[in-house]
Amino acid sequence: MSDGATKTRRERVGAPRRESRTRRRLRPGPSSGFAMLPWLLLGLGSFSNLAQGETPNPWFGAIGLLVFNSLYINVVFRAFHPSARHRRGTWFALAGMALTTFGLGGAYGGSWLLFFPLFGLACGTVLRGRYLALVGAPLAVVVAVVAAVHDGWGAVTIAYGTVISMLVTAAILALSETVVELRSTRQELARAAVEEERLRFSRDLHDLLGHTLSVIVVKSEAARRLAPRDMDAALEQIADIESVGRQALTEIREAVTGYREASLTTELDRARSALTAAGIEPVVRQSGPPLGPRTEALLGWVVREAVTNAVRHSGATRCEITVDGAPERVRLVIADDGRGVRSGPADDVDAGTGTGYRGTGLTGLTERLAVAGGSLEAGPAGSAGRGFRVTAVLPVDPTADARPKATASPTESERPA
Repeated sequence: MSDGATKTRRERVGAPRRESRTRRRLRPGPSSGFAMLPWLLLGLGSFSNLAQGETPNPWFGAIGLLVFNSLYINVVFRAFHPSARHRRGTWFALAGMALTTFGLGGAYGGSWLLFFPLFGLACGTVLRGRYLALVGAPLAVVVAVVAAVHDGWGAVTIAYGTVISMLVTAAILALSETVVELRSTRQELARAAVEEERLRFSRDLHDLLGHTLSVIVVKSEAARRLAPRDMDAALEQIADIESVGRQALTEIREAVTGYREASLTTELDRARSALTAAGIEPVVRQSGPPLGPRTEALLGWVVREAVTNAVRHSGATRCEITVDGAPERVRLVIADDGRGVRSGPADDVDAGTGTGYRGTGLTGLTERLAVAGGSLEAGPAGSAGRGFRVTAVLPVDPTADARPKATASPTESERPA
């Protein structure tokens, strides 16, 4: 057997053991059947009667005592394993205990009646919910009748002890199981929160660095082309590179601390600069009322990702960015006239539809917008398959987006660079 197969087998075998150890650490009450064994001392009176020869048909009593103790130990140890507790063997063991208990109690009475509370305790380790009522009420009546034949009014004590031992044991173990589940759920929620934070950071880092590095590459190429003939223009591009790098450092620090909120206006300005440096004519149209911080942040991410894809893959000469706001929803459309679905590498094309740059960036944006109740679509901009269009639609949530701002009438501007 190979080392890999051996390791896999060990992991499969070790997983249930680790889970069992974890549950034992989490359990605040009894953690195994050993906690139920001391109650067998209630049967010492019956054993004493056997040892002193005070019991008729001692072989019947001895065999019954051995069978009862064996079944009791089997049941209580099975009860602490959820998978074993509900198996057929556990119910058969309980049924055997019932026959043995009623046989011994009905035949001898006296101290042998104490096996009824022990039987109730065993039932309490296994039964939960409505099964307690279905078993507890008839059991109390039958125990009272059997005990009354031997002890008269003392039967009340035996019946009461049987029912109480069953209910108290079931309540304690049920509470213990609930606490275990709550603690396990709390740990799962903590792990989920950590995974969510890792996912947020990876998305932010991808969006931040992908766009920033693309802008730096484009501006560096522009500076290299301009340097031989126009040094001032080349130095201007280099200054932009320095500014973009400094801004990227600030954004990464903000992303690490989780306080970054992209501004749509800032992202539109950066989009114009990046598109112009790449030789793409930017056209920006914006209309509608002012947007709240959450909506601006989400749309800013969309602008950043779509413009990065256009700069890197499209080969376009013109890119239009349209923001159409309304009281109920806002719509952002980014379309270029590039090569369309054939412009991106295989890793960036959606394997399901064969369209667009459906890589990590757009997939992450789709998930972000879906959480906010919006949607994102990406595909060809024209019927001939040329060009690429990204459309984002977000509902305007006054509660999430509320912030003090001056009231402004809807405006529309078209600003080609």
